[in-house]
Amino acid sequence: MKISRDSITTLFLFFLLTIALYFLGYWLIFRMGKATPLMLSVGLAAILTCLIRKRGLSTFGWGWGKPKQAWMSYLIPLAIVAIAYIVIWLFGFGHWYNTEFISQQKTNLNLAGWSDYSIILFQFLMTASMTFILSLPAVLGEEIAWRGFLVTELSKFLSFTGVAFTSGFFWAIWHWPLIINGLYGNSMTPLYYQIIIFTLFIMSTAMIMTYLRYKTKSVWSAVIYHMSSNVFIQKFFNPLTLENPKSVWFIDEFGIILAMVAMIVAIYFWKKGKQEFANINLWA
Repeated sequence: MKISRDSITTLFLFFLLTIALYFLGYWLIFRMGKATPLMLSVGLAAILTCLIRKRGLSTFGWGWGKPKQAWMSYLIPLAIVAIAYIVIWLFGFGHWYNTEFISQQKTNLNLAGWSDYSIILFQFLMTASMTFILSLPAVLGEEIAWRGFLVTELSKFLSFTGVAFTSGFFWAIWHWPLIINGLYGNSMTPLYYQIIIFTLFIMSTAMIMTYLRYKTKSVWSAVIYHMSSNVFIQKFFNPLTLENPKSVWFIDEFGIILAMVAMIVAIYFWKKGKQEFANINLWA
């Protein structure tokens, strides 16, 4: 498919607004101590692009789709993260479990009398419900842009594979300034390693999310996936892992294990997507 002048103009405007608003969001990180303004900035860029170009915001895909597909969006990232951390624990890249974290949770929650495993179960249930819901505003801001706007626009002239890789790459490089400036990632592994591993993880994740976006025609599938992945990594499995000197190379979004598991799952969905969405314009 050939790219139209309309798409070129629309994408150029979107990227111009994304860059402009990125600086505002970046500045607000320091004022507020949170990444939420930056995550919302790219969503605002997408909304402004549609308004300026007189595109309906309905193109973002606000329908819910089928309940089964929503559950897939929630459970697939949980499975990826769980498998990755089981591998980490089994091979000694990190250890089950961090007693200091559990003790701190007992204090924070005023549950000193509970057993460690009761606290672990409670932490999981809270992560899977309340923490998950509270992550909605920031994640929605990102997903309006990447899977709501960008996937829709790119699909007008690229194949499923092209859409997934291109949207995933832009999503990855959007994070690079944060990594380069030490606001995201770690201070232990080389910068090139963090960027490579994080980009592999993000692009693998984008492949799966693009498949779900096509399958459901709903941006909510991507929102749910993104929320699930974030909270289970950052609020449950990572803090629950007792780290050792080599852990930093293997755990989290900047470690090789999670990236490799995500890539394996992404290859499966890439093959499915190529077959199911060949020569189909879902947004016609």
